[in-house]
Amino acid sequence: MARSIETSQLTVARAAAALFLQRGLAATSGADIAEAAGISERTVWRYFHNKESCVAPLFAKSWKYYAEELRRWPHFQSIEAHLAECFDLAKQPPEWIADGLLIVRLIATLPDEPDLRPVWLASYHRGEDELAAIIGDRLGRSHGDFDVRLCAAAVLAAIRVIDETISIAAIRYAQEFTTAEVVAQTAKSIRAVSHLPFCDPVEPRPFGGSGPMLSPDAERAGRTE
Repeated sequence: MARSIETSQLTVARAAAALFLQRGLAATSGADIAEAAGISERTVWRYFHNKESCVAPLFAKSWKYYAEELRRWPHFQSIEAHLAECFDLAKQPPEWIADGLLIVRLIATLPDEPDLRPVWLASYHRGEDELAAIIGDRLGRSHGDFDVRLCAAAVLAAIRVIDETISIAAIRYAQEFTTAEVVAQTAKSIRAVSHLPFCDPVEPRPFGGSGPMLSPDAERAGRTE
């Protein structure tokens, strides 16, 4: 049942996004969204509290994608190697690519549609707990540790700024980016804001937890301190 509701909400989000892009937010009504989604207006308001929030499931899909991919991140890989696999468009289903383009186009309207920005920001804020869990698991630390939570918040903010910068540059200024460029800039930005060493390969420990892989010289130096 929950899956069915989530699918229905995403259908509404796609319809709303298409209308916002075509007509603008002000010229789109709840009735318009309901008609485009093939449901009653009453159902739209059962799912969402206003028309702006109708695109929340699409915005959330952006950070959820990062979270899903990072949960599958092997301990022996660096952030650069893993992101290169995540962003390989040849491995993505057509629906994911279509939604991704819709999200990019929607993000590019934020400078002209300020009422959508709170929805965009809130979608990323909701991802902090999930990312904290991923970072904590990778480093063998509690998800609730202040440093872990701070790192998660900083990384999500960096990813959000990357999304905004690339989307606006691509849609408004017709700039093109290769997958390698996106991977390099994303990894560089994540490293720049991370004060915990989770971006590099980590070594699982036999009695629980994990930690960054150190060279023999670094390990000896650590034992003598």
